[in-house]
Amino acid sequence: ALILNPEFIVADEPVSMLDMSIRAEILNLMLKLRDEHSLTYLFITHDLAVAKYICDRIAIMYLGKIVELGPAEEIIDNPLHPYTQALIAAVPTPDPEEKIGEIPIKGEVPSPINIPRGCRFHPRCIYARPECKVREPKPIEVSKGHYVACLLYE
Repeated sequence: ALILNPEFIVADEPVSMLDMSIRAEILNLMLKLRDEHSLTYLFITHDLAVAKYICDRIAIMYLGKIVELGPAEEIIDNPLHPYTQALIAAVPTPDPEEKIGEIPIKGEVPSPINIPRGCRFHPRCIYARPECKVREPKPIEVSKGHYVACLLYE
């Protein structure tokens, strides 16, 4: 992929099926190549720990819409959208003594061919209000470069 000297590389789950030692080597190689060749990655992953390690910015998507976008560390350390909060709560911790927070999510994922009106997350959101069923939230900048699409922040 590098023979043509690309500026942009799409990496879709590049380390998801690898064991931890190989995963770390690949991620470190990607960071080295990024720095040496001034690369930009679109890094697609379900592993938020990996995203925090390799990404400068993170976009959280739900049913094809970005619900939260911002600096990686801020998204992981201060998740605002209820879906982002649920994802962060679901990340396992290596410390067995550490209590894992309750996952604030309910129900099943709606069909992507029958997407709910209003906020796409409202059927599963514990904070949903009646307006969430009819109004689609627009992204709002809550801090420098940190956007959330949730009616709770309007």
